Amino acid sequence: MKIAIIAKTLITSICLLAFFAPSKASAQLIPQPWVSVGGKNGDITYAVGARALDFGVEVGTGPDGSTGVDVLKFISLPVISPYVGVGLYSEDKGVAVSGGVQVSATDNVFVGAGYNSIRGFNGQLGIRF
Repeated sequence: MKIAIIAKTLITSICLLAFFAPSKASAQLIPQPWVSVGGKNGDITYAVGARALDFGVEVGTGPDGSTGVDVLKFISLPVISPYVGVGLYSEDKGVAVSGGVQVSATDNVFVGAGYNSIRGFNGQLGIRF
């Protein structure tokens, strides 16, 4: 019970820090889309997402046919962009928390890895316009 309270407090603190962290101004409002494939408990999970102005939205499918939407907050650093998020899933899966990092591979391509409490670990591949 103590560990669960500590974990929830830590996740909430990180989310608030990421949400209120200052960010640089963006000259263009072009979203950066990505696809994601992962797995949890032997089930394959899929998601698509997009990011603009250091916020993102990811729509994914989880185990047992559950679908959901995650809202993400990114912290833009020169090469890597860590993120945290919260989402809501169907099939009585409830609320999900997520986190991960996206790394610039080239000027127009990025890769990432993340974890979602309902969809499990995942890998990401995306493009910048």
